[in-house]
Amino acid sequence: MSSVVGHILSAPSGVVYALVGLLVFAEDALFIGFVLPGETAAILGGVAASQHHASLAAILAIVVVAAIVGDTVGYEIGRHFGARVLNIRILRGHRRRLSEAQGFLARRGGWAVFLGRFIAFFRAVMPALAGTARMPYPRFLVFNAAGGAIWGTGAVLLGYLAGNSYQTVAKTVGRDAAAVVVVIAIAALIVWRVRSMRAEAALERQSEEPADA
Repeated sequence: MSSVVGHILSAPSGVVYALVGLLVFAEDALFIGFVLPGETAAILGGVAASQHHASLAAILAIVVVAAIVGDTVGYEIGRHFGARVLNIRILRGHRRRLSEAQGFLARRGGWAVFLGRFIAFFRAVMPALAGTARMPYPRFLVFNAAGGAIWGTGAVLLGYLAGNSYQTVAKTVGRDAAAVVVVIAIAALIVWRVRSMRAEAALERQSEEPADA
């Protein structure tokens, strides 16, 4: 992880764009979200932009497009390979959560695709599940694009604001005060992740509710 972070934050802009785009794309298309969540790459892309290693506008565009295209590839994999895709090795230890995700998709349809974008496990598997369930692609695309745009923009801006705050404080009041900003930013990220986990638990409870008649 530290090696990837170091490469993204210190690499030339072209490499930053390629790494961030590839990691966000692969999270849903290739299920690597279990190893390195795409939101981590998106946040680091925002930090890189705050340090002038990349263009903020370009990072935003790349993250959003990569998220939407990656989901589309995941959808197509699910649609073409069906239930077989759920038997790949990386998913074997997540049967219960897969069942919950399938139940949530069956209950909420397109909204499950949208909301799943904000929760790591659902983000990695929901596109393939939607394809397996034969959700019409136009419907999938609408919710996928909306979720990808909001998620991508939020993650990149979070990283950008955190990185930019550090630089601004360091220049005006010194590194010690800047370190305090870093601590606050980290605390904010932790709170964000805790809230995401709570939201995930809530979604899982909803998925267990009986479907409406």
